[in-house]
Amino acid sequence: MATSFISKRLRSAEEERETQPSWIRRQIVSGLQSISRRACVHPIHTLVVIAILASTTYVGLLEGSLLDTSKDPRSVAGQVDADALLQGSRNLRLGESTSWKWQAEDGWTDSQTEKPAAQHLALTTLIFPDSTNSDSTAPAADDVPIPANISAASVPYTPNLFSQFTHDASLVYTVPFDQVSELLRAVQEIPTPSTDEDEEESKKWIMRAARGPAYGSRRAVKLWIADAWNSFVDLIKHAETIDIVIMALGYLSMHLSFVSLFFSMRRLGSNFWLAATVLLSGTFAFLFGLHVTTKLGVPINLLLLSEGLPFLVVTIGFEKPIMFTRAVLKASVDNRRPGPGAAPRPLASSTPRSIQDSIAAAIKDQGFEIVQHYCIEIGLLALGAASGVQGGLQQFCFLAALILFFDCVLLFTFYTTILCIKLEITRIKRHVALRKALEEDGITHTVAENVASSNDWPSAGSGEADTSIFGRKIKSSNVRRFKILMVGGLILINVVNMSAIPFRNTGNDGLLSRFSSFLSPTPIDPFKVAENGLDTVYVAAKSQKQETIVTILSPIKYKLEYPSIHYAAPADSGSFDIEYTDQFLDAVGGKVLESLLKSVEDPIISKWIIAALTLSIILNGYLFNAARWSIKDPETAPALPAEPVAAPKVYPKFEPNEQQSTRTAEECEALLKEKRAPILNDEELVDLSLRGKLPGYALEKSMEDENLMSRVDAFTRAVKIRRSVVSRTPATSAITSVLEGSKLPYKDYNYGLVHGACCENVIGYLPLPVGVAGPINIDGQNYFIPMATTEGVLVASTSRGSKAINAGGGAVTVLTGDGMTRGPCVTFPTLARAAAAKVWIDSEEGRSIITAAFNSTSRFARLQSLKTALAGTYLYIRFKTTTGDAMGMNMISKGCEKALDVMHKECGFEDMSIISLSGNFCTDKKSAAINWTDGRGKSVVAEAIIPGDIVKSVLKSDVDALVELNVSKNLIGSAMAGSLGGFNAHASNIVSAIFLATGQDPAQNVESSSCITTMKNNNGNLQIAVSMPSIEVGTIGGGTILEAQGAMLDLLGVRGAHSTSPGENARQLSRIIAASVLAGELSLCSALAAGHLVKAHMAHNRSAAPTRSSTPVSSAVSATRGLSMTSK
Repeated sequence: MATSFISKRLRSAEEERETQPSWIRRQIVSGLQSISRRACVHPIHTLVVIAILASTTYVGLLEGSLLDTSKDPRSVAGQVDADALLQGSRNLRLGESTSWKWQAEDGWTDSQTEKPAAQHLALTTLIFPDSTNSDSTAPAADDVPIPANISAASVPYTPNLFSQFTHDASLVYTVPFDQVSELLRAVQEIPTPSTDEDEEESKKWIMRAARGPAYGSRRAVKLWIADAWNSFVDLIKHAETIDIVIMALGYLSMHLSFVSLFFSMRRLGSNFWLAATVLLSGTFAFLFGLHVTTKLGVPINLLLLSEGLPFLVVTIGFEKPIMFTRAVLKASVDNRRPGPGAAPRPLASSTPRSIQDSIAAAIKDQGFEIVQHYCIEIGLLALGAASGVQGGLQQFCFLAALILFFDCVLLFTFYTTILCIKLEITRIKRHVALRKALEEDGITHTVAENVASSNDWPSAGSGEADTSIFGRKIKSSNVRRFKILMVGGLILINVVNMSAIPFRNTGNDGLLSRFSSFLSPTPIDPFKVAENGLDTVYVAAKSQKQETIVTILSPIKYKLEYPSIHYAAPADSGSFDIEYTDQFLDAVGGKVLESLLKSVEDPIISKWIIAALTLSIILNGYLFNAARWSIKDPETAPALPAEPVAAPKVYPKFEPNEQQSTRTAEECEALLKEKRAPILNDEELVDLSLRGKLPGYALEKSMEDENLMSRVDAFTRAVKIRRSVVSRTPATSAITSVLEGSKLPYKDYNYGLVHGACCENVIGYLPLPVGVAGPINIDGQNYFIPMATTEGVLVASTSRGSKAINAGGGAVTVLTGDGMTRGPCVTFPTLARAAAAKVWIDSEEGRSIITAAFNSTSRFARLQSLKTALAGTYLYIRFKTTTGDAMGMNMISKGCEKALDVMHKECGFEDMSIISLSGNFCTDKKSAAINWTDGRGKSVVAEAIIPGDIVKSVLKSDVDALVELNVSKNLIGSAMAGSLGGFNAHASNIVSAIFLATGQDPAQNVESSSCITTMKNNNGNLQIAVSMPSIEVGTIGGGTILEAQGAMLDLLGVRGAHSTSPGENARQLSRIIAASVLAGELSLCSALAAGHLVKAHMAHNRSAAPTRSSTPVSSAVSATRGLSMTSK
């Protein structure tokens, strides 16, 4: 059992592998998995049932505590109920039986005493707030109208901790206990010393307990707030300083635990929701535990409850929900992203394939430890409950044990369901965001949907489609509808429960009697309230040797006001005396409000209720705020009733009849017109295409037939037919006839991702060798760099540079800019109009209008800057914007088109003509000084420091030699050649290889390879850096949607859109590219400085060694070719 306290993180992997799960562990884990799976399979039902139970329990506690108005001192206007005022009083005995020491006798009655007391006194304190700081002073002891038949005596007042800061006056009386009711009725109203007899009505000091039935009126809230505040102040006044300090520290620690919970959940990726639901789950556990405790008749003191709960929260904490959340998220991430080099998971693998499976895996990993911790804590509390220690420890331990029990149950039901829904919502958001980003990047809706579906978790083919919470057709409005239904349902349940409270039968005291101890006012400390008065009684009793019992009442407060206002009652309107709708609402609403306000008279219960209501309002506000992302979805036509989701269709292998066709050309054309082309055999389709009846670009669309074959098979067949058509085209058959039987592969490829996105007139795909360089440490993270190339030594050289960089502590990268550009060209009739447009665009007004129009076209594109240039009547405008994780050319083009349209139609430039959306002022796919100076895409600087001994041992060179080579070659040599952005050794080599491997646009290698390499001797070490101002990359859209290229992005951990920070994946890819260029530059420059370049290329780029037939001329030619391949 003690091993449970050892963190699992401290145990070695070998120990974990060697330890076999015990029988108890297996049974507990199996049970927890069964419970959680049932809860997750029906998450909505689980949440609704638990919410209804919690709401009913909550309302039941309110009903049981406040609807018994028969004993309410305010139920009869203007009358004081002495029995109610005696609640919370304390009895003290003094006599020979107590050795003349005060002895508390709680719950004492005359029938229970063994020796009847000679006298029984009641000691009451009358408090007049703010009387010493007002025009009307408090009454003196002689001014109090005490009847002659009441033997009341004035005794000294006992000051409290805050007496010197307050302006309250007090009178304290002792009276025989059997006369206390008469005294309280007599002092219900006390006239002020300055009362004027000529006035029609004068202010009086009126006992608060004798207030009229203002509850249900407009003054109700104001009076309740005043009472709550006064009760709180009284509690503070009669408390010891050390008690106040301890409780303040306890509540401070409790709130710090809440803050720590939110920070912990934020580190796990949830800013608010998971932490809030943990608190909500704990609140439900408290309600259930409190309900069971009171049902079992265990007395709970509210003061003890308010004092003990903070320390329970601090002691137990929220480590178990955090531990469980971390395990679930870890299981889901491990499933979504297998480790580098991991083999593909078979369908029969035990690895989790769905959200529910991830939760089951987390329970298997942490479930037993969590239950073990709960059992230990409940066991310790059970010992406290059975300890027999007085003072409320037993009762509180019993309640705390029940709270922990229900907390454990809710953790694996309610909170597990919340986690399931959270992961499902995250999956839908990622799907919708990726699909919209791809569509904004110019990809068709169908392809974007397919790519988003292929990146879904669980994937569409995982066989877990039936566990989707919101349905297979993913729309963001489903999430909004779910949230609205859940919140609306919970509010409706509470409204119905609350509205039914006034009409329920309150005559049954059986249940209410069980709440009596729970609802009774907190007993006072008699010595804090009346120590001086007790001293007076003590002296008199001891001098007379008289057995005495004193009942100390809670202090009674007064208020100075007019009696007509104090006893004012609202208009009488019965609940069922209804003539108009307004009266009905007033009756029902008034009774509900009256019941609720009466229920919060107790100062401690009121704090719990207000806290719960405040938390509910905050949660609901955040809920609707979080749903705004889907509010703007366009309205769609009502969908047809959803059909049951069928299993994925399995197509039989389609084998077209390749025998000699018996159909005539006319029959084939008729079938083509009837859109039945797929039933034709390949030769018939080739013939139709050669005769111009079936265009080559329409083959994919013509081959689709869901009844015959899958979409991938249809596209593969279209590629095969196109190859035959190209081979047999008469105009080119002399040279293209070899294509049909060539080694260019076309089978086993997902052309569904290519169609409409990457390439047209597809005839196959080119296998390109892919190697990995590294590992290389970049900003503290190790990466293998995928490089697709046909140049030998390139990958090996980059690996050597990576090794040297790692030996120096790794590469450090800095992102200095992130913004894609597009530079349209517009023209005006005159130079003056063109200049006016330039001035307007550069102004604050023009910039704000264009920015608003531009940003309205995309959720990711945000205009950063505008730069204009004038050439005659031609105006060039360079838009620079963020594009999220997409490279963004299509996204920014759409924004530019919208901005120019607004400028043309709404801003007074009707005479503007758009020459080209791209006016080469971007500049795209061309080397340009504007990209070099202002940047385009991602601007990155990478640096590394290589120790001098590593330069010699790994790079086989010298620091000074490398510095001199860099200056003479990369700087001076490039300047002599008039290079533009080419102040490097071979940055383009690495950039091109990574671009091809990761699905980037190879043509943008032109500007992306712009790089300047700098080196210097830093105390005998080599300090090398590369600055690349225009790396144009993306992790969604373009070639990144292809399976092979996407796999390489997975290798780098940057595939798709970033889940929390749009654009972060693309920025990280640019950092990786810059660091890889740094490694390549370091290795090549070292090879050049050491003279190893030609030898390495000759060794790696030749497939066969020279033979004796080789001549000196052929060897020279070979060497020349080796040099030319480097093109350094």
